[in-house]
Amino acid sequence: MKNLALTLFIFSAAVSLYAQRTILHAGKVIDGVSKKVMTEKSIIVEGKQITAIENGYTNPDDGDQVIDLKNHTVMPGWIDMHVHIESQTSPDNYLKRFTNNPADIAFNSTNYARETLMAGFTTVRDLGGSGVNIALRNAINEGVVVGPRIFTSGEGLKITGGHGDPTNGYRQDLMGDPGPIEGVVNGVEDARKAVRMRYKNGADVIKISATGGVLSVAKDGDGAHFQEEEIKAIVDAATDLGFHVAAHAHGDEGMRRAVANGVKTIEHGTYMSDATMDLMIQKNAFLVPTITAGMEVAENAKKPGYYPKVVADKARVIGPKIQGTFARAHEKGVPIAFGTDAGVFKHGENAREFIYMVEAGMPAMETIICATSNNATLLGMGDQIGTLKAGFLADIVAVPGNPLEDIEVMKDVKFVMKEGKIYKN
Repeated sequence: MKNLALTLFIFSAAVSLYAQRTILHAGKVIDGVSKKVMTEKSIIVEGKQITAIENGYTNPDDGDQVIDLKNHTVMPGWIDMHVHIESQTSPDNYLKRFTNNPADIAFNSTNYARETLMAGFTTVRDLGGSGVNIALRNAINEGVVVGPRIFTSGEGLKITGGHGDPTNGYRQDLMGDPGPIEGVVNGVEDARKAVRMRYKNGADVIKISATGGVLSVAKDGDGAHFQEEEIKAIVDAATDLGFHVAAHAHGDEGMRRAVANGVKTIEHGTYMSDATMDLMIQKNAFLVPTITAGMEVAENAKKPGYYPKVVADKARVIGPKIQGTFARAHEKGVPIAFGTDAGVFKHGENAREFIYMVEAGMPAMETIICATSNNATLLGMGDQIGTLKAGFLADIVAVPGNPLEDIEVMKDVKFVMKEGKIYKN
């Protein structure tokens, strides 16, 4: 009898523990799909999932946890489609390439990951680093490190001397001749091997530098870099392995080549022509504008010594143009994905992008949908994240007031939940 009683007690305790719920009393709710704001709702969370969204403020049962968000707007956790989680802007970044060990990069990245999550971004797509980004993703998934859910490209792909070539700016005896293992591609065979190496290393997406870039120590900031047959080889190899391809691109010809050959997202898009915009609409390719990065590099270029001269000269010209291109693309109907290029500016300030997008003419609700359900669908997780709905993962954020009336409140995140666990309240 004692054994039976003990068994019943353990079973009862287990059932009680399983039945515990977190109930969010939400004054306003944006579900990530509808353009209608709902009011006075209770979001019921059990384990990692949302189990119900009920009208009014549900009374708790014994053991339930109630979170009072009646003066807040509650939304799905935000998704940033372009970050660099390993690094962060600083005047000595170029020196750090020679002084930081992989362990230094890894430890710093854990801080950047935490700051990103606390800012309301429960999922990010990391587009290029040293490969530490893959280990960081795994550590977060295993609960070792606090941070957002990460989809990462590992090291991006680039041409010799192109944006992201790891030895750009080195003296000649240190340059060497990096190849596909390091993500440097010259020719179709290199392209296939580089994609397959990313697959072998555990990447989730392929990132290419289709044109020159701003922050690389190279004169060219917008010229086309890959030949069309190289892009096609990259996209074909990536498709075989279940990858989308994202293309960093400032110049129009590099964008056109990328979109024509199956690249899914164009990052930055600075000098995009109307013809390329039309092609993107035809191909259902997305622009990831990263306006915040453009604003930041233009400001930093004004600070003496912040960037090498070759970088500062490009930053002053290219940076301010991104917001205007986004405005044209949005007005024309180009599909838009929310992405910031965090790391080019301080991690945790990702929500600045909402403000710049609204300034450029996109309605506040549309920016939120871009950062939630639209991005979730792009990541292939549209049935799990990006929407407040029963059965979806409980990735939930809340801001005070109403972002549709004052988009600035997106920078003031008061509540963060990821997969049912509260990280900020």
